[in-house]
Amino acid sequence: MTDSLLVDRAEGVVTLTFNRPDALNALTDDLKVAFRDQLAALSADPTCRAIVLTGAGRAFCVGQDLREHVENLKSGDPLATVREHYNPIAATLAAMPKPVVAAVRGTAAGAGASLAFLADFRVGGPGTSFTMAFAGIGLSSDTGASLTLPRLVGHAKATEMLMLGTKVKGEEAQRAGLLGTFVENDDDVLPTAQKLAARLAEGPTVAYAYIKRTLSAAEHIPLSETLELEAEAQARCGQTADHCGAVEAFVAKEPIVFEGR
Repeated sequence: MTDSLLVDRAEGVVTLTFNRPDALNALTDDLKVAFRDQLAALSADPTCRAIVLTGAGRAFCVGQDLREHVENLKSGDPLATVREHYNPIAATLAAMPKPVVAAVRGTAAGAGASLAFLADFRVGGPGTSFTMAFAGIGLSSDTGASLTLPRLVGHAKATEMLMLGTKVKGEEAQRAGLLGTFVENDDDVLPTAQKLAARLAEGPTVAYAYIKRTLSAAEHIPLSETLELEAEAQARCGQTADHCGAVEAFVAKEPIVFEGR
């Protein structure tokens, strides 16, 4: 583990903090490897029931560390990091069976914004801003933004953000669909995100995993296949202790407690 990624656990919620505040949490290869490996470990960890992503200091994450990238440009394949690091990270986040909440305090730019878009929920405040900085340095998008950004804001707005580098900030980000929750004070962004994650961690996390899987697949398959996928998911959820216990508790008018199994 590197000091540039902090891991905090509290009652089923794991908070991952990009910890390079002096560099606005820019992503080095070491940080990307640590983040990728931690995500993979949490995906298989039954004690982790929800994840919060955040950044230390005044930014969420500004994407690739360009100082390191300048050095990589001297090598034969400077953008190998896309396949080696960003693609595996994006794939792992997209397939994460646990709910993921991004606490976006400050700037989220480039791949940093792309990481936030891969979360299931995004919480931000007045100082939150999203900037797709790729074209500004002569690059196209990565880390899944070509798919996730149009889902959130539509094709036209995504094109504007990607080609013109338009910054979308604060309440405008919520209106555009980039933030699900807007808080009036930037200091409340992380506590609000962690409170949301704690609520999710107490829920039927097996069902959440199937909801995420079905939503993702349904965008690319016909209705007939979606119906079959839903039926399969319901059959599996119906066999869980969470479902059986919840139905019994409901009928008995008792509190419902989910155990994630």
